[in-house]
Amino acid sequence: MKLDAIDLRILAAVQADGRITKLAVAEKAGLSPTPCWMRLRKLEKAGIIAGYHAHIDVRRIAPVASVLMEVTLTNHRQADFERFERAIAAIPEITACWSVGGGVDYILKIMASDIDAYQRLVDGLLDRELGIDRYFTYIVTKTVKEETVLSLEALLPQ
Repeated sequence: MKLDAIDLRILAAVQADGRITKLAVAEKAGLSPTPCWMRLRKLEKAGIIAGYHAHIDVRRIAPVASVLMEVTLTNHRQADFERFERAIAAIPEITACWSVGGGVDYILKIMASDIDAYQRLVDGLLDRELGIDRYFTYIVTKTVKEETVLSLEALLPQ
């Protein structure tokens, strides 16, 4: 789907504030409400707008340990990747998983109540025999930057 400047303004508005009213989106996009709403629905149906979320600072609710984990699998057949990915997708503490090129196969972001809970999660992964050959753990000691809002114009070809 080709996006124009109006689509980008709509996306920027809902990305910055998921609770923004349709009227406010229309004002920011420079459209009247009905055409803006139609464009918004088109962006949703195309999957470009994948959902609306609240950013919750979990550390204000309870202590949390943020952990990054590199994983290398023993075997590299498609079935091995699929088995690992299915298992990872079902674990709520694993908040992100990226398949990467280079020296490792995956990088995971894990949010656990503490380091002991993280280690129990890892022990459970190893017990399930998902084909993990090696893993390395990186404990996040300080979040320097973690953005959820992205400059869309910066990503598009000029």
